[in-house]
Amino acid sequence: MDRRAFLSLAGWSGAFAAMPALASHRSIDTLVIVELDGGNDGLNTVVPFADPRYRALRPTLAIAREAALPIDRAIGLHPSLAALMPAWRNGHMAIVQGVGDPEDGHASHFRSKQIWATASHDYASANWLNHAAAFDEPSFAAVAQTIAQRKHGMLHITLHGFDTHERQADRHALLLTQLAQGLASLRSKLMRSGDWNRTLVLTISEFGRSAYENASCGTEHGSASSMFVLGGSVRGGLYGDAPRLNELSSEGALPVDIDFRRIYATALEACSIDSTKILGSRFEPLKFV
Repeated sequence: MDRRAFLSLAGWSGAFAAMPALASHRSIDTLVIVELDGGNDGLNTVVPFADPRYRALRPTLAIAREAALPIDRAIGLHPSLAALMPAWRNGHMAIVQGVGDPEDGHASHFRSKQIWATASHDYASANWLNHAAAFDEPSFAAVAQTIAQRKHGMLHITLHGFDTHERQADRHALLLTQLAQGLASLRSKLMRSGDWNRTLVLTISEFGRSAYENASCGTEHGSASSMFVLGGSVRGGLYGDAPRLNELSSEGALPVDIDFRRIYATALEACSIDSTKILGSRFEPLKFV
């Protein structure tokens, strides 16, 4: 779908009709949604290495404290995310913990993905991600080129394979390497083209994973996870509380602290879009933009 069609979706045209003329003081006009298909394991992505319960829950899967890439005294990133550290150090990356859907049971990939794509529990709701220009893995270079051409207001990249029920350690490491290198490449290209400040990148996944590792050295479906937000206009830092490993469900799911629709609301409002027209009601934005 071309950029004009995207901006007119659900009445957005009024907000964006004069976007080229307003670019000098409203820089963000492009959203890039990077979907981690299958349910990304947030605990091994953003690692609470200082919490002794983390290692107790994951005797073989836990990332060693000395291997994690520290972002504060208690939390680090998976070592496969090293390519993202320049963005983190430069304040171009926000990490939001405890994100999820408070109402979803997380048993079904299809249903959870439907909720994230519509931002609603109404089965009849429109899928707003269908209005994005779609790209599959590894298409980050094509995304950068498309952004530079200013043809689309929203782009959607899907990375597959995050449903790690077995042999998670090696599989997840490869997936996170692919994600980090793709995002780092996108950032580099957009900085060179002058488009990084007007672009906002969100990672999403239909749910997180269980805090417990299973007998197959993997994890089952969970609830809350972590999200990355990148862009030249991002207020980098760590948002949300550390995972509450003492408050797991009977299946080992982490509690949700931040409704994922708050992330969407933040992104939409940063683009001068009335988020209530997309989300159906008001969700309080965060302050990462």
